[in-house]
Amino acid sequence: MQDEKILDLFWQRKESAIDETERKYRTYLHCIAFSILGDLSDCQETVNDTLLKAWNSIPPHRPAVLSTYLGKIVRQTAIDRYRSQHRQKRNGGEYALSLSELQECISDGDKTAEEADAKLLGESISRFLKAQKKEARTVFVQRYYFSDPIRAIAQRHGISEAKATSLLHRTRLALREHLQKEGFLL
Repeated sequence: MQDEKILDLFWQRKESAIDETERKYRTYLHCIAFSILGDLSDCQETVNDTLLKAWNSIPPHRPAVLSTYLGKIVRQTAIDRYRSQHRQKRNGGEYALSLSELQECISDGDKTAEEADAKLLGESISRFLKAQKKEARTVFVQRYYFSDPIRAIAQRHGISEAKATSLLHRTRLALREHLQKEGFLL
């Protein structure tokens, strides 16, 4: 079923909207959740929570791209679940590993100031990524937005893990330089 028809079902408050959304996007949502959580039962709960959040937010929202809207919801829901489960202990997982890789690009400044600048920082990172070659941009997004494992990224792009790692390293260095020029890092 096309997204417009699914959105119409949401707006008509028909429960079949959930069924159609689940049928079309379950695998996509599950992949995002699994790359962050690494646990099948947590992924299932996260996908179910995502469908409920979509039901509760459509209407009043009518997303232009349903897959992107759902992707944002599942990603944030999975991150929230991950943080909740790992408050006391910090252990592995692709999400934690990808965050540690980005640590060199993150300022250690005032949290309040960082939150106030979050929108500007997001816009700056978007500009940076748009200026990158397609392969570097997609590899970066797959790693740091979707938290995909390097092995999966390398396979998807037909490159070695070493090349993927090197590409990510060079892109992080370029991002750090870009953020310094834009005044986000010292």
